[in-house]
Amino acid sequence: MITHDKFRRRFFSVLGLAGVALGTNKAQAHHTDTHFDDESAHKIVYQCNKADDEYFGHVLFSVGEMIRKYGDDIEVIVAAFGPGIQLLGKNPTRKFDLKYQKTARSLAQFGVSFHACGNTMDSLNWTEKDLLSIAKMVPIGVDDIMQLQEKGFSYISI
Repeated sequence: MITHDKFRRRFFSVLGLAGVALGTNKAQAHHTDTHFDDESAHKIVYQCNKADDEYFGHVLFSVGEMIRKYGDDIEVIVAAFGPGIQLLGKNPTRKFDLKYQKTARSLAQFGVSFHACGNTMDSLNWTEKDLLSIAKMVPIGVDDIMQLQEKGFSYISI
């Protein structure tokens, strides 16, 4: 039986695929605090704490592969802190290929959440206005990862 939330996820996934194919960014999956209302069978949080093209490429490729494999049955969060927060900045202070921000925006359309460490933001004198719209600020990035693990998320560090 397909629950209301699973139907909605599939519906928004189809809209998201159509949006990506058409080059639009209008389709957005519905989020609660960490994802959809019902529980996903799989939950994973990726640590993102470096700022270079190869690293961003590895993290985002892995995230995409998990979404491709598990579809609407996985909840994925990318927890960015330290230099990795640059991925989520509107005006990053470190140089990297901005195609990774485009990839992150695309993944967000499929329900991937991006958390930005408030402590790191403070050290950079950033506010929430300095973040991409896909990012959610959390007070302490590592505490966020710990709390997600306590909720059953698997922790991945690449």
